[in-house]
Amino acid sequence: MSEFIYLDNAATTPMSALAVAAMNPYLYEEYGNPSSLYSLGQSARRGLDQARNRCARVLGSRPSEIVFTSGGTESDNAATMGVAFAQKKIGMHIVTTAIEHHALLHATKLLELLGYEVTYIKPEANGLISPDSVLSAIREDTVLVSVMLANNEIGTIQPIKKISDVIRQKADELQHSIYFHTDAVQAPGALSINVDDLGVDLMSLSAHKFHGPKGVGLLYIRQGTPFVPTQAGGAQERERRAGTENVAGIVAMSVALEEAEYRRVENSKKCVALRDKLFASLCERIEGVHINGTLEHRLPNNVNISFEGIESEPLLMALDLEGIYASSGSACSAGSLEPSHVLRAMKITDERSRASLRLSLSPNTTEEEIDKVVGVLSDQVKRIRKLM
Repeated sequence: MSEFIYLDNAATTPMSALAVAAMNPYLYEEYGNPSSLYSLGQSARRGLDQARNRCARVLGSRPSEIVFTSGGTESDNAATMGVAFAQKKIGMHIVTTAIEHHALLHATKLLELLGYEVTYIKPEANGLISPDSVLSAIREDTVLVSVMLANNEIGTIQPIKKISDVIRQKADELQHSIYFHTDAVQAPGALSINVDDLGVDLMSLSAHKFHGPKGVGLLYIRQGTPFVPTQAGGAQERERRAGTENVAGIVAMSVALEEAEYRRVENSKKCVALRDKLFASLCERIEGVHINGTLEHRLPNNVNISFEGIESEPLLMALDLEGIYASSGSACSAGSLEPSHVLRAMKITDERSRASLRLSLSPNTTEEEIDKVVGVLSDQVKRIRKLM
């Protein structure tokens, strides 16, 4: 067992050894600008092209449909605003859900300030978005639908293909295209992200969620999807995202993505076994435990629970003192006094929301670590309840 137990893999992950090894040459040797015509620049360009090909193979897409970005937030922003701006003459209505990542929700709020209308679909009590609710929300002027593949807080896996099918059906009736975006940031290494199998037109990924570096991601844009760039400058990325590409980060991301897909089935089975053991042990050892979200349609590594009679903040501090790192929800909302917008949308009380704890495992998590976490949580929940 290491000096600490890391159970916040939904927030970020350590880089894999393969990703680090792939990255290093482009930091120290092949550091040319990939837009430069001389040999050092063209060497960087080859690395960029090879990385694009690797990512495309995992997604089942054309390499030309891959746009490299700075991460999931930029990808979500670009997808939402890029299609909305491009389709303004067709319609100004967007459909999304109330449980999306703030990178998506804040982008739609900005679009509302610019005159767009947005429908926010509420989930069912288990955190699932029904295809029928998406169908009911689509209007004649709808141009974009965005539904997260796997939720970053409660791990809920949405029926993306079924949602895609109802969108296509409605688009045929309306006789104009409705484009479908998914934030798949939490999915690599746990779920298939083949874009044709999912039936999506746009997809967001972020490298540091699957053992790549921070500050790099990608946006898949299906060929033929109307798109207005939201970042102006040079002609990089086929004029869809200006700015010199982060070659070292992109190369590392592509290797990490390839590795995550290669090990996906094996690692998912391991995480499911550990996740289920953690759920069962906590419910057995501690009274008043509530599981947030569906158990059936859930990421292999996600445990989101609430403990009656306490708040998560003192519990997280107690865990930290024991060398156990976890969170109460999205890392992007750390420090917020507001209860989770995801749990609120599921009609979970604010009291229970403030008591929520997210434990996100990795294939490197051990059974010994799970046993220690259960023991520490059992002791600390009892201690904190006595103080409150």
